[in-house]
Formats: sequence, C-alpha cells, structure tokens
Amino acid sequence: MKKDITSALVAEHVLIKRMLALIERFAPLTETGEFRDWQFYLDGADFIRQYADRFHHAKEEDILFEALVANGMPRQNSPVAAMLMEHDLGRGYVKTFADAAARAQAGETGLERVIAENALAYAALLRDHIAKEDDILYPLAERVIPEGTRDAIASGYARAESGVDAEFSAKYERIVAGYEARN
Repeated sequence: MKKDITSALVAEHVLIKRMLALIERFAPLTETGEFRDWQFYLDGADFIRQYADRFHHAKEEDILFEALVANGMPRQNSPVAAMLMEHDLGRGYVKTFADAAARAQAGETGLERVIAENALAYAALLRDHIAKEDDILYPLAERVIPEGTRDAIASGYARAESGVDAEFSAKYERIVAGYEARN
C-alpha cells in the first residue's frame, strides 16, 4: 500500500473552507452596509496569508507540485501551472480587500463594495480551486507519484510544519470558530 501524500492537505482544506463560508456569510452584508466589522477582514486576510498561503500553499507549491513535475507533469500549460496561477490571483484579491479594510478601519468611508467584491471573488476562486485539488489533482498525485519518493514528500511536509509553533493551527481554528459563533 502506498504512503498517503494528500490527506493532510485535504484536512487543511476543511478549515480553509470554513473561513470561506464566513466570507460568503459576511461579505454580502458588508456590501449592503449591515456588517462593518473591518477586523473580520483583517483577521481573514491574516488567516489566508498565514494558514492558507504560507502554511498550506507552501506545502503544495514547494513539495507536492514539484514532485508532480519531477514525475512527468509539465511545469507549463498543466494543472500545476493552473493551480499556481490561481494562488497568485487569490493573493491579489486578498491584498485588495485587506488594504481596503485597513483603510475603512482607519475611518475612510465608501469601501464596502471593494471589500465585499474582492472577498467574494477570493472565496469563489478558492472554493473552485479546492474542488479541483481535492477531486482531480490530489487523486492524480496519489496515482502517479511513486512509492520511492513519498517519504521525501512526507518529510517535506514535516519540515514545513516544524516552521510554525505548536499553537499555530489551534490559533487559526479559534479565530474561525469565534467568527462562526457570531449570530
């Protein structure tokens, strides 16, 4: 039986999708002026930048995607290239809504639409992106990456995880759960 190399990534998607659900819940209310908790968007951007991007996407980009390329997937015009492009596109949406939220928190008015539209664009992009990874790319990786390279992938994930403190995931779980508990 082959050593699993994607279930940890799928498990991380669960918390990321919970944050996406919060964005989808609050952003329409921001656009209509009913939700003006700018800190939510700043916390959301921190979650995305630290947990989704620096922690999760780094494992994909630096370890799994490289293993796919090393095992015959083209770097260009391929699922890997598409996933990398979507990661970059998502970073742009996050930068835009986070910058606007910081300006709104500082007192600038009229930023509700920019915040909501970019937050919702990010959520839509990432929901679709996660579905492609969970349903297509990860199963493909499980099929094509040989057993002999799986320990190195697992070690790479462990090195990435050792770069964060023991409270890292729990901190982001608490942030998400705190916003989920709001009425």
